[in-house]
Amino acid sequence: MTHISRRGMVGLAAGAAGVVGAATFGLTSGSEPHPEAHPGPAPRKPHKPRRPQEPPARLIGDGSTADTGEQPHQPPPPGPMEPGQKPPQFVIFSWDGAGELDTGLFTRFRKVAADHGAKMTFFLSGIYLLPESKRHFYRPPHNPVGASAIGYLTDAHVRATLDQVRLAWLEGHEIGTHFNGHFCTGTGSVGRWSSRDWYSEIEQAIAFVESWRTNTGFRDLDPLPFDYRKELIGARTPCLLGQKSLLPVASRLGWRYDASSPGGMQTWPSRTYGLWDLPLQAMPFPGHGFEVLSMDYNMLANQSVRATRSDPRNYPGWERQAREAYLSGFRRAYETNRAPLFIGNHFEEWNGGIYMNAVEDALKRIADHQDVRLVSFRHFVDWLDAQDPAVLAKLRTLAPGEAPAAGWQEFLAEPGLQKRFAYDGGKARGDRFVR
Repeated sequence: MTHISRRGMVGLAAGAAGVVGAATFGLTSGSEPHPEAHPGPAPRKPHKPRRPQEPPARLIGDGSTADTGEQPHQPPPPGPMEPGQKPPQFVIFSWDGAGELDTGLFTRFRKVAADHGAKMTFFLSGIYLLPESKRHFYRPPHNPVGASAIGYLTDAHVRATLDQVRLAWLEGHEIGTHFNGHFCTGTGSVGRWSSRDWYSEIEQAIAFVESWRTNTGFRDLDPLPFDYRKELIGARTPCLLGQKSLLPVASRLGWRYDASSPGGMQTWPSRTYGLWDLPLQAMPFPGHGFEVLSMDYNMLANQSVRATRSDPRNYPGWERQAREAYLSGFRRAYETNRAPLFIGNHFEEWNGGIYMNAVEDALKRIADHQDVRLVSFRHFVDWLDAQDPAVLAKLRTLAPGEAPAAGWQEFLAEPGLQKRFAYDGGKARGDRFVR
C-alpha cells in the first residue's frame, strides 16, 4: 500500500481537515519578425486589403504577463431572474494546484470542458512557475526558506504549466490561486497563520506569476495574457485551513469569493467579510450512512484510507462510487433547492486514475441535463451579484434536498417578498459578517 507523499505531489489540497464521513460524516512575445530568406527585392504579390491592426498588449513588469483587454469566450453579462423563475442549476468544477505533468491532465480536462461547453476555475500554485533552482526566492511564513510540502516542478513541467494556464485563460476559464507551499501540519501549518502571513504568501504567489520570465530564463514563450492582480478574485487554501485569518486580507485586496470552507451543505451561499463563501459540500456517499465532501481526496480517504495505490480489484467499484457520489449530489440539488454544486479536484492518478475518470464521467452526464450551467466561480459570483438580495435570501431558507412546497413560481413570487427579505442597513439577513 503506497501512501501519499506530499513532496512532489501536484496540487494536493484537501488534507485530512477536509474529510467528511471517515471520522465524523495568438499573443506575440515581442520577438522581431523573421527576415526574408531570399536576397534582393521581394517578388510582387497580389494586393490584399490590410486587416485592422489589433491593439497592442500592455506588458507588465518583465513581460511575464500582459494586459490584453477583455477575456475571450465570456458569457453575456447576467441579469436578475424573473419573478417566479426557477433558478438555473450551477455546477462549478475547480482544480487545486493546476500544474501540468507528463500525465497531461490539465490538457485532458481543458478538452473535456471544451467538448461540453464548460468553464472551470484553476487554482494555480505560485511555486509551480518557480524553478527549483530558484527555490530560495520563496520565503514561506514560519517555514524554512525554499520549503514546500508539494515540492517543485521540473523546468519542462514549468513550461508546460505556463502553456496550459495561457490556453485556459484564452478559452475563458478562471485562474485563481492555491497559494504556494501547501503546509498543512506542524507549527508552520497555514491553519496557524496570521493575516500578515497570508498577505506575504499572496504577494509571493502573485510575484512568481509576474516574474516567471526572469526566474526561468524562458524567452521563447508568450506572456500570460492577463494582469494577475486584476484576474485574481478568489482562492482555496491548502487543506481547507486558515480561512479565518485569510478573509480580512482577501477582503482588503478586493477579492470577491473564497472557496476554503471545510464542510458546507448543499444550500445557497452567503457572504463573510463581504466575500461569497463557496465551500466544498457534503454529498450523499453511496453505500454509507454518512456524507462525503465533494472532492477526490475525500473519496480516497474514505475508500483506501489515504493510500494512493491500493488493490486494483477495488478500483472499478470505487470509481462507480465516486461517480455516483457526484451525481447524487447533483440530483439532490437539481431536483429540489437548485443550490449550486461545487466540485474540487486535483490533477492526480491516485488508485489508477479512478477519480479522474469518475469526475469526467460525472461532468458528461451532468452536462446532458437542461438548465444546467457549467461555469467558473467568477461567472457564478457575477450571477449572484446580479440578483435581487431578497431573492437570494429567500433561496437560503431552503435546506439541502428541500424543494419549494408550492413550486418555484409561488415561492419566488410571494407577495411581500421584497419587504420581508429586504436589506437592512446594507446587510442581508442570512449573510455572516465576521468582525
